[in-house]
Amino acid sequence: MTDSAECSPKTTERDDERDDAHLEDLEEGAGCTEIWEHLAEKREERDATR
Repeated sequence: MTDSAECSPKTTERDDERDDAHLEDLEEGAGCTEIWEHLAEKREERDATR
C-alpha cells in the first residue's frame, strides 16, 4: 500500500479550474491548522479590499 504523501495524481484539469487552487500556496503535508490559518488570512485579505 502506498502512502498518500507519495501519491502523485495526474492533473486532468487546468490549474485555474481546480477546486483546490486556493490551497496552492500551502506546503505539501500541511495539516488542518495550517490550512485553517491560510484560509482565514485569505478571507481577511479579501474582506479588506471590499
